[in-house]
Formats: sequence, structure tokens, C-alpha cells
Amino acid sequence: MDFLAACRAFVSVSDMGSFTIGAAVAQIPQSVASRRVAALERELGARLIDRSGRRAAPTPFGVKLLPRARRLVHLADSLRRDAAHAREAPVRCAVPAICTVRDLAELGKTSKEAGVVLDLHQADPADRAEQLRTHDVEVALIAVAPDQARWTVPLGLASGHDEGSRPVHLDTLRARRHSPAGVARRIWLQPEDDVATTRDRFLRLRDAAGLAPSQVQLASTLTGAVTETLASGDLVMCSSRQATEFGLHWRAIAVGAFERTYALRGVSGSDPGALAESLREPIGQALGVGHAKTTMDGVSS
Repeated sequence: MDFLAACRAFVSVSDMGSFTIGAAVAQIPQSVASRRVAALERELGARLIDRSGRRAAPTPFGVKLLPRARRLVHLADSLRRDAAHAREAPVRCAVPAICTVRDLAELGKTSKEAGVVLDLHQADPADRAEQLRTHDVEVALIAVAPDQARWTVPLGLASGHDEGSRPVHLDTLRARRHSPAGVARRIWLQPEDDVATTRDRFLRLRDAAGLAPSQVQLASTLTGAVTETLASGDLVMCSSRQATEFGLHWRAIAVGAFERTYALRGVSGSDPGALAESLREPIGQALGVGHAKTTMDGVSS
């Protein structure tokens, strides 16, 4: 027996004083209403509706139980309304500023199809972490250590002219003894890569390759980094997808695997794992990977 459905039929018939009208209000056939009330009477052990008169009136036993049955039906209806509102309420989500409008639109579309409305906010890494800490957003794509990552984006160096496809050896960028001052090529790091897992490793590689400290620069904006690259012989660290977007020529870095590594984190007490799994591919697309990494779960807060 569906206990809630039986209670709903009992309340409706009692309120209307008729099996026919009560069934119509409950949007069920009269025969179904009658069977449900009878099943509830068997469950509770006594008659709830007096069927002997012209009206279907509650018995004394039914009068005692009617308020609780009505409350149960009202609570169930409230729960359904709350669930509908919760499904429709946007989930505030911080995403990298590098994501394109089209990719974020596709992510929003897919999330709606999955029953989740995302309110997407673009921000740099430190801002995303801060927004999550202060609960300005409910979930955020955060840069994490590689062993915690669900999404991984390989990084390389891109320039404004084609230098072939061979990986870049950083030591070939060293300023030569007789080179004029200021002609050494610089490498620009964009704000999205101003995180310890990428920045600090690259600075160590810079030192090992014998580059001058000034040859690796942190750009204040992505536009600024690309501008300097297009206007000179400089290079910018980026994904191959970004290089294509900017009209640059991308090459891998010869020593070490540099990559952006992300996980979806939620505010304290939440579990964004289900959201990360249901939106795994569109999030990966927005981040610039061909497919999302599936072997790591690193998603819960």
C-alpha cells in the first residue's frame, strides 16, 4: 500500500464528503479512492469513513486521525515544493577566467539538462579559492596537486611565429654573452598559472636552465601576456587549445610535464562529487582538455 496516497484519498474524501468529488479533487478514479481508503482502514485497524449515509463522513475513529493525515499530506506537498525550488535555485560556481563564453554556455546548457542550474562566476585562482572560503560561491574549480586532480590540462610554450614542432629546451633561450641588452626572449605566465604547483616548478626549471630571473614574467592579465608575445619574440605558457584560440604556435616543454590540475571543491559540509561526475565532460571542455580525467576522484571538500 502507498501510505501517503491512501492518506491523501482519506483526507480528500473526508473534506468533500463524497467519494466521487473527493476522488476528482485528488485526480484519481472513484474506484481507486475507494480502494485506497479501504487499504488504509485495514492498515490502521478500524473504519475511517462511514459509508452508510448519503455523505461520506469520517467515523469517530476517522475524526481522531484526520488532522494527522491532513498534516502528513501537507508536509509531503511542502517537501515536493521545496525540492522543486531547490532544483531551480542556481548553484553559484567559480570557474577559471580563461574559459570561453561558448564553453561556459555549453556547460550551463548541459547542467540544466541534468537538472542543475549553474550561476557561473569567472575568476583567477586565488579569487576562486577566496570566494569558496567566504561562501560567496557554493562550488569552485580549484587548482590542486596532480594526485588530487580530476581534470588535467597540459601546458607548453607558444610564440607568434612557427618554430617547428620540437619541444622547447629552455637553455636555448639564454641570453648570449655578446647579445645586446634587452633582447633575451621572455616567457610570460598568465594569471591562471600563478599557483604553486605550476609557478614554483617553472621558476626552478628557469634557474636550472640558466635563464635570467627577468626572463620569466608573471602577466597581470591574459591579454597582456598575449600582447607581449605577439609584439615580440616572447613566449607565453598556455594550453595548445589556447594557442589555437590566440593564433599562436604551440610547443611542448622539453623537461618536465607542466599542466594545470583541477578539482571541483564545495563549501564545508557539501559533496560536489556527483556534480563533478555528471558534468565531467563539459567542465573538461571548458578547461581546455579533450576529455576529463577519470582515474582520480579528488572532488570532495
